[in-house]
Amino acid sequence: MRTRSHRARSVLAVVAAAVLGVAGCDAVGGDSAAPSGRATPSPKPTPLWDRSPSSVAAVGDSITRAFDACDVLSDCPEASWATGTSPEVDSLSVRLLGRTEAPRRSWNYAVTGARMADLPGQMARAVRRKPQLVTVMVGANDACRATPSAMTPVSAFRADFEDALRSLRKALPKAQVFVASVPDLKRLWSEGRSSAMAKQVWQLGICPSMLGDADALDASASLRRDTVSKRVADYNKVLQEVCAEDERCRHDGGAVYDYRFGTAQLSRWDYFHPSVNGQARLAEIAYRTVTAAKPLT
Repeated sequence: MRTRSHRARSVLAVVAAAVLGVAGCDAVGGDSAAPSGRATPSPKPTPLWDRSPSSVAAVGDSITRAFDACDVLSDCPEASWATGTSPEVDSLSVRLLGRTEAPRRSWNYAVTGARMADLPGQMARAVRRKPQLVTVMVGANDACRATPSAMTPVSAFRADFEDALRSLRKALPKAQVFVASVPDLKRLWSEGRSSAMAKQVWQLGICPSMLGDADALDASASLRRDTVSKRVADYNKVLQEVCAEDERCRHDGGAVYDYRFGTAQLSRWDYFHPSVNGQARLAEIAYRTVTAAKPLT
């Protein structure tokens, strides 16, 4: 009896194993391999944002060209916050690439006087270098017109910015973008209007919608400046919103707009554009944004 029972159990075990094998059932289910006793680590996803890009191209206006930073009414690209080589500025490209590599792997396509409408063309030139990071600082000249009525409409500002980013994405899908906010132009007027030299230079045509009749404090002048200030706020909203739609774009979270430029950070010739010291502060903001673990808000 014991022998027959033992044989019966053996036969049942073999049959059961065969049925389970045909059905494809096992302890871990489906086609999964049996546990080996050691977990296989999952590959880490490649981050969308590289905090140490190996090349930089800059687009924008006179601020990125460091206009009036070194001499009166002239560009000084060596002092640019984005791509300059001046040790006093310690530009974004120098901080990211090193002092030796920065001159070879960073390019400045900004143009003094440029507006948002010029950005698509600048971007087209920049993408030929295949940069890993493109910096954007533009919008002040869209507000700095002869009169408030001549300022760039917000809808056109948005359309041109979207066009510039589309052209970048078409050519370089993985390129990263740093977008700086437009500075607080009304604060720059407030800081500079105590300087007789500044007011003389402003009369040459620097941001007349904000800086014209600098000493006027009547209702009409106040309304004019408030109108320009509101337009700057609208531009900054556009920059932040459009950038947020692109997973490889970082906005400064309003850091440039919020920065309280004092006389040390403003050009001693026009008290409007950043001085060398001001350019260094802009470089700090950009570097902090680019290298942050998470986007600034």
